[in-house]
Amino acid sequence: MANHKSAEKRIRSNDSKRERNRYQAKTTRNLLKELRSTKDKTQATELLPKVTTMLDRLAKTNVIHKNKAANLKSSIQRHVNSL
Repeated sequence: MANHKSAEKRIRSNDSKRERNRYQAKTTRNLLKELRSTKDKTQATELLPKVTTMLDRLAKTNVIHKNKAANLKSSIQRHVNSL
């Protein structure tokens, strides 16, 4: 248990940040799954910028590593191009 006021605040802020990070990461993973499972090129091209933006945002805030974001963006771009 925390012994200082600042430690208690740090616990609260870490919890809220953790919840926000989990929500954003899960939402991005769901959109990635939806994009990879689609067979329609027009739907995939509509989803691509949205997913790319979300991946960039997660990498910027260090929720995921920047290289992982780059690898994911590359793989979904190749998938959309192959449709």
